[in-house]
Amino acid sequence: MPKTNAEKLTPTRVKLTVAITIDELEPHLKKAYKTISEQVSIPGFRKGHVPAPIIDQRIGKAAVVEQAVNDSLDEFYQAALAETETRPMGRPTADVEEWLDVADPKSELKLAFEVEARPDFELPKYDGLKITVDDVKVDDDAVDQELTKLRERFGTLNTVERAAKSGDFVELDLTARIGEAEVDQASGVSYEVGAGNMLVGLDEAVETLTAGESTTFTSQLLGGEFEGQDAEVEVTVTAVKERALAEADDDFAQLASEFDTIAELRESLAEQAQRAAVFAQGRQARDLFTETLIEQAGIPISEELIEEEVHRHLEGEGRLEDDEHRAEVRKSSEDQFALQLLLDAIAEAEEVAPTQNELSQYIFQSAQQYGMDPSQFLQAISQGGQMGVIFGEVTRNKALAVALSKAEVVDKSGNAVDLSEFTAVDDEAVAEVVTEAEEIVEEAEAAEEKPAKKAPAKKAPAKKPAAKKADAEEQGEADKPAKKAPAKKAAAKKKDEE
Repeated sequence: MPKTNAEKLTPTRVKLTVAITIDELEPHLKKAYKTISEQVSIPGFRKGHVPAPIIDQRIGKAAVVEQAVNDSLDEFYQAALAETETRPMGRPTADVEEWLDVADPKSELKLAFEVEARPDFELPKYDGLKITVDDVKVDDDAVDQELTKLRERFGTLNTVERAAKSGDFVELDLTARIGEAEVDQASGVSYEVGAGNMLVGLDEAVETLTAGESTTFTSQLLGGEFEGQDAEVEVTVTAVKERALAEADDDFAQLASEFDTIAELRESLAEQAQRAAVFAQGRQARDLFTETLIEQAGIPISEELIEEEVHRHLEGEGRLEDDEHRAEVRKSSEDQFALQLLLDAIAEAEEVAPTQNELSQYIFQSAQQYGMDPSQFLQAISQGGQMGVIFGEVTRNKALAVALSKAEVVDKSGNAVDLSEFTAVDDEAVAEVVTEAEEIVEEAEAAEEKPAKKAPAKKAPAKKPAAKKADAEEQGEADKPAKKAPAKKAAAKKKDEE
């Protein structure tokens, strides 16, 4: 067994130095001879049958050692991880610090691997941790708001001859120019004034316009080739429409629901608002709980992995030069990174393992979200190598539920808050997909036990908590083989040093 020395360069980066003797490298040298024998053409010998002494003579012993080193890098890297109990979070780099002198039986080959690794931190005590959330307030105003939303769904749009105001719907023609060049154009766009989900400055521009009137304003483009650039936007209102709401009476109740009277509908909406408020308490408790633990733990952040994630994100959006957005993405990535590590630590401390039914429930719910049949969704994530990612997500969600159940959650009035419904994970409705999931889940579990065979870091089609994406990709990178050392270059470097 090669000797391995682990040196912590930073709280999140480790250097593994592996010393390999001639005897330990011998099996790889034999394979190297065979590989080279199959690749070279030497008169008098068939490919694959060139003797080792002839290869040494014609090709050189150094080339054989180089081949053996490059072919064995990942094996030695995985052995070094296991020996030092290092848990990688990124793809390693590899280098040859000292080459083997085959003429010296005491000579050693020294390999150096550097990798971002899971940092050490103390998991704070969360049993009995007190979390205070907002009170649940479901009054007549809250019910009225829900009823208004329902009435808006069944409302009608009537054309009006006046200037547009907030809440109106307008039809727009838009033309964007940068300098003298027209860079974008759209016609017949429907927009709710005040929604704020289109161009910055659009609401202010159209609120004073009637049908047939135009104006210009400056705004930052949100997509296309010129995304992020300021453009002069000309907007023309072609129609202004006012939303008319149906009367909140028994007739409306019968139209919009299964109830016969508006009183029954309001009662149902009150119950829905109550459930929504309790769920909001659960989300608030979850966020406060994890924020408190992360702050107490002082989890080290990998700058290298964060920078890689930020660059990948901004490059995908075409916004590499947007410093303000970069800062936002960096903060979000750092928060997700810390949350990921926290939940993994909780999962280990609580010895959390998802059940078949819990995995199936996650798959079932995700399939519904994407409008897919559960079996088709299951097949898609299996073919995409995503079951390992799904397994990790469910594990972390369960770990959070287990830990949160041990906290003391109260509202601002001092009343205990029951989060049992919020943390529940089992559902009889997904039982029908358990059988189909078992085989794939078992394969995923088996893969989890083999560090070199974990699922690759591809984005899962299933919706995941934001905390997970970055680490899923990092973990996938961690399990890839070490980058092969440029053996000839390294050898030359050593010679120069001598």
